[in-house]
Amino acid sequence: MKLPVKVTSALFACGVLLASMTAAMPAEAAAISCTDTDLPVGGPGLPPLVPGAPATMHGRLCLPAGEAPDTVQLLVHGGTYNSAYWDLPYQPERYSYQRDMAAHGYATFAADQLGAGRSSRPLSLPLSVWAAAESTHEVVGHLRAGHVGGVRFAKVVIVGHSVGSGVVAVEASTYHDVDGVVLTGITHLPALPVLALGAALGLQPALLDGQLGRLGSDPLYFTTRPGARAGLFYAAGDADPGVVAADEATKDQVSVPGMGTVALFGIVLPATRGITVPVFQVVGEKDVLFCGLLALRDCSDAGVLRAQEAPYYADPSKLSMFVLRGAGHSVALHENAADYRDATRSWLRDRLAIAPQGYHSIG
Repeated sequence: MKLPVKVTSALFACGVLLASMTAAMPAEAAAISCTDTDLPVGGPGLPPLVPGAPATMHGRLCLPAGEAPDTVQLLVHGGTYNSAYWDLPYQPERYSYQRDMAAHGYATFAADQLGAGRSSRPLSLPLSVWAAAESTHEVVGHLRAGHVGGVRFAKVVIVGHSVGSGVVAVEASTYHDVDGVVLTGITHLPALPVLALGAALGLQPALLDGQLGRLGSDPLYFTTRPGARAGLFYAAGDADPGVVAADEATKDQVSVPGMGTVALFGIVLPATRGITVPVFQVVGEKDVLFCGLLALRDCSDAGVLRAQEAPYYADPSKLSMFVLRGAGHSVALHENAADYRDATRSWLRDRLAIAPQGYHSIG
C-alpha cells in the first residue's frame, strides 16, 4: 500500500527527530565530568604559640568531554560562600559556572577555601589573606603537577569572587604562577557605609547560626544572618527566588581576620599593582557593596569604570572590564549570568589565546 506523500513526509520527519534525539542524549550525558578531590596544603598558624599544621583543601574538577584541555580555571569563592557558588544545586544548566564552562570546552577546579566547605577548618585568627593566598598557591602547584584528575595543566587562570578576588590578587602578585586573572564582585573603593551597615545588620558569629552552629567554629568565624543575602548580594529584578533560597541553603562561614586583611591589603592598598598578567574585571551594574556614589564608582558603563580602576594596575593595558547589566554583587548567580560567562570565554580566547576543547549543550 502506498502512503500519501504528506503522511510519508511526516513519518520521515518524526524518524529524523527521534534519531537526532537518540544521538544527542549520549553526547549530552557525556559532555562533562565532575570529580571531587582533596589536596594537602599547609595550614596557617601563629608561631611560636600556634604552629601551622597540615591541612586539606577540597575541590571539584569539571572537564569537558574528550581529551582534557591544557588550561584550567582555578575558582576562588567569596566570603560566606564555598565552592557551591560555582556549581549551585539549582537549575545547573542555567546557573552552574563550572558545568557551563565544561560544556563549552573549558576545565575548572573550584576549591573550598580553608575554613569553608569540606576543607580543613583551622583557627580563624591566623587565617589571613596571606595564609589564604599561600594555600591557593599550593593548589596551583597541584594543578600543574597533575595531582588533580591526573591532568598536568600547562596553564592556570585564577578566578576570584568578592573576598576571593582579594585572595586572588595577593596570590597572583606574590607568586606570579598563573597565566591570567579574573576578578569579580570587586572594585578598589568599596562603599564603606554600606559595608559597615551590612556587616552590623547582616552578619553574625557562625556558632550562633541555626544552620552553621553545628560546626562548632570559634567566635571569629562569621556568616550572614538568615534572609540577609538577598539584599547584600542580589539586585531586585535580576534574581530568581529559587537561586536566593539555594544560596541561603549552601551558605558558609568566613574568618573575620581573613576578611579584614583581604579588604585592606587585597583590595584597597592594592595588591593588583603587582599583577603582571592580563586581568579581566567583572562587576554587577547594581552591586551595592562596590558601586555607586558611596563607592565613587560608576558601574553603569564598562569604559568609565575601567578608567576609574586602571590606576590600580601597574600596566593598565592588560586590564579588561565587563559590567553585567542589572546584576548585583554575586554576578555568577543572577538571571543573566550567561552573559558574564560568555564575556569570560571571549576574554580567554582574545587575550590569552585559550581556545575551547569542544562544545556540548547541557540545557
